[in-house]
Amino acid sequence: MAKHVSPKKSAGKGFSQLKQYPVLLLFFGFLLVMFIADCITPYRDYSELENTKFQPRPTLTVQDLTGRDPIQKINAFFTNYSTFFKQQIAGRDGWINLHAACEQLVFQKKDYGNMLLGKDGMEFARTYGLTAEEGTLLEKNVSSVENIGQRYPGLITTMVVPSAATIYPKKVPAGAPLLNENAMLDDIFARLGNSVSVLDVREALSAHTDEQLFYRTDHHWTTDGAYYAYEALCQQLGLTPFDRSAHTAVLVDDFYGTSWAKCRQPFAKPDTITYYDLDAPLTLYNATGNAQFQELKTTGLYDLYKFNTYDKYSAFLHGNNGYSRIQGKGEGSILVVKDSYANSLIPFLTENYATIDVVDFRGYRFGLDALIEQNNYDDVLVLYSFASFKSDPFLNRLAFVG
Repeated sequence: MAKHVSPKKSAGKGFSQLKQYPVLLLFFGFLLVMFIADCITPYRDYSELENTKFQPRPTLTVQDLTGRDPIQKINAFFTNYSTFFKQQIAGRDGWINLHAACEQLVFQKKDYGNMLLGKDGMEFARTYGLTAEEGTLLEKNVSSVENIGQRYPGLITTMVVPSAATIYPKKVPAGAPLLNENAMLDDIFARLGNSVSVLDVREALSAHTDEQLFYRTDHHWTTDGAYYAYEALCQQLGLTPFDRSAHTAVLVDDFYGTSWAKCRQPFAKPDTITYYDLDAPLTLYNATGNAQFQELKTTGLYDLYKFNTYDKYSAFLHGNNGYSRIQGKGEGSILVVKDSYANSLIPFLTENYATIDVVDFRGYRFGLDALIEQNNYDDVLVLYSFASFKSDPFLNRLAFVG
């Protein structure tokens, strides 16, 4: 006689058998939880922490399937969807942090996320040598500074700021084969010295290495580091330095910068940003032509809202605008051509100049001739970090004539 088993009993027996494989149950449970979490997690088009724009959700249309080369379209769809899924996975930031913690705590890695994890919580950019592209750009940028110096003799001062690894070599992981930045800076300054006034701030910074001159978790220098370079600039230009004791310093805590975002060092101590509460109007412009501008708004030196976000350093001068003008309390005028390192130094110049014009070639697509002739500046300062000076594809606009 045939034996009949009810579906309920069969299902129960199957579940009892599955219980013998708890790891498998956990795995499928994990997949189910992740699926539900992905369904309810809001779509993100940008990661502030990674400073990355995420890929939009890919689509596959009937036209793609019936048109020319559908196999290529299908392959591209699945490739793009894989990237999209990885970017939108629930708890992405937490998974990245967990992976970084395992690599650094369990496997004791000192090289992670293109960063070197040094002493006292310092995070250094891993730069073992110049790439071919950087070698080409560095040569172009040196030539561009020489070019404008020859066109305006006696007017241009150039400051190329060393990296934290150059100022704090003893905090870099032992044996790390870093680029010989000192030798490269010596060569740059020797070449530029025939056409511009060179300001080498290595000595000024090295005299204060007992202080925090660079952020631990970010690639920029601190406001203190910027101040000591500013003091050296004042000495070279014959100016009286900004008196820090006569102004109110405001401290902003819990700053985790771009270096930390790359390496996600567990238990990293956050940095503190310092800024001085100065009454100096800043006007932002849109450059519509060569020395032609449309005023956007007039505001203060700092975007205070940014101090409440992840990207706190961008509060200085409201970020990297193509062209802006600051009204100071001093005399005369200066043009500062810069990368973001200058953003925390420029506020000090309000004590020395009546007008500070600021150009960032990432948003200013013209040369400087018309601007210089129109405003008859007393000084022009070209201020870049070494990291930017060797890799900025826009600095050659210094050589644009007209």
